[in-house]
Amino acid sequence: MASPVTPPRGMRDFLPRDKARREHALGIIRSVYSDFGFDEIETPVVEDFARLHSGLGGDNEKLAFNVLKRGLTPEDAVAAAESGSLDSLADLGLRFDLTVPLARFYATHRAELPPVFRAVQIAPVWRAERPQKGRYRQFMQCDIDIIGEAGPLAEIELISATSAVLSALGLTGCRVRINDRRLLTGMLDAFGFVADEHPGVLITVDKLDKIGTAGVLAELRDRNATPDAVNRLEEFFARPAPDDQPFGEAQIRSRLPLGVDDAVIADLAMIGSAGQSGSPVTFDPFLVRGMGYYTGPIFEIEHPELRYSLGGGGRYDGMIGRFLGQDVPATGFSIGFERIVDLLELAENTRTDSTVLVYDRDVEPSRLIALKAELVAAGRRVRLEKRAKNLKALLDRVTGEGFGAFAFVTSATASASDLDIKPLG
Repeated sequence: MASPVTPPRGMRDFLPRDKARREHALGIIRSVYSDFGFDEIETPVVEDFARLHSGLGGDNEKLAFNVLKRGLTPEDAVAAAESGSLDSLADLGLRFDLTVPLARFYATHRAELPPVFRAVQIAPVWRAERPQKGRYRQFMQCDIDIIGEAGPLAEIELISATSAVLSALGLTGCRVRINDRRLLTGMLDAFGFVADEHPGVLITVDKLDKIGTAGVLAELRDRNATPDAVNRLEEFFARPAPDDQPFGEAQIRSRLPLGVDDAVIADLAMIGSAGQSGSPVTFDPFLVRGMGYYTGPIFEIEHPELRYSLGGGGRYDGMIGRFLGQDVPATGFSIGFERIVDLLELAENTRTDSTVLVYDRDVEPSRLIALKAELVAAGRRVRLEKRAKNLKALLDRVTGEGFGAFAFVTSATASASDLDIKPLG
């Protein structure tokens, strides 16, 4: 028996109908982001190894696919393995997200870009994940970023544009959860966690949705986090839920311990209030976002029927400075295209001017090509199909492939004006 011929694990083929559906969704996304003033860019699929492994990508750096240097010999590989210096084997790597390439892009082209640059990137990325349902080794990311705007206007634009995309795709019931990494730091300080503990504590707190408050407290104690700080966090978890209040500074403050930064609260309230015209915005004091490069507001898209987010992002003011030598304010929002496209009930991408010419066997190829060219010049999409014994099966198939009309071609058909074009379906 022949071995199955399949794509590499965690990667997929897309049949024409699936590809058309994805492109239809991508067309909507591109159109809405363009309407909101974002310009699309493109970056290489590979970046320098050192840049991808500079500490900007968090845990994703461990999942990078690396590209071996040209000219390596087996002896080189053995020597690198024996010395424990496998990094010396690679000089490039496939991008694992679009944020690190964008930071490099901006550092490269800053003189050619406007003072405030609004970028769209829609492209595949690669991660050496363990493949499972909804988790792939190659997948599409759709990112918008604003570079050069230090104030909350940037986050308001990102949330507004992303809410408009969700609406245009027909995805209802979403809300945007927001927080600020500075508030998280303030909370940990207020509870009494020392600065060196913060990264590990945030990793644990980020699991709150999965393991609950008891699981978070148990893990922190297993980590030997400051006992008094863990006890204060436990008391905070146990306090009565705050009264329902409209979104704003008072509501945010009621969900935080005393001693956090009032200026940060005011900025976050401004972002959330301005974003309420789209998907509802809610404050979540324990929203973490795992990437360590976030420096300010962070956000995620939540859907009531799903346990995972449909996208997220935040402010990363320190990243571009790694490449440029000076800090540049930057913030971005990424929608989870692979998750979103599976939820969509998109209209069939059927064009009434998509026509199938069903031809008899005795029709000359030159006649078919001339007819097809005539119809294409008139603005139709045209496919040639040889007439089959089971005509109904043929017509059902092309209808399912998005064609809206058909016509028979015989040896007597001289031009497109002789065709009797009929609707399908």
